[in-house]
Amino acid sequence: MSRICELTGKGRQVGHNVSHANNKTKRVFLPNLQNVTLMSEKLERSFKFRVSTHGLRSVEHNGGLDNWLLKTSDDKLSASALKVKRELVEAQAAA
Repeated sequence: MSRICELTGKGRQVGHNVSHANNKTKRVFLPNLQNVTLMSEKLERSFKFRVSTHGLRSVEHNGGLDNWLLKTSDDKLSASALKVKRELVEAQAAA
């Protein structure tokens, strides 16, 4: 299972552990991913995502899942999030 946020595209970063003697060894910084269920108000359904805590705060700041998906570019979203975004656009066009 890849360590990438489904909503923001935030993934792992690479850096160094640096000792007191300034020896550098490779290390990986992983995002803090959580399994969450987010509710779509327009579709009246809930969806399960694997989201970083940073992404979750961003969704709440933008007023919920619907607003976040409509504002975010498609290249950052995962396949499941893109599917939900398409459903939102269709529901918005039908209304």
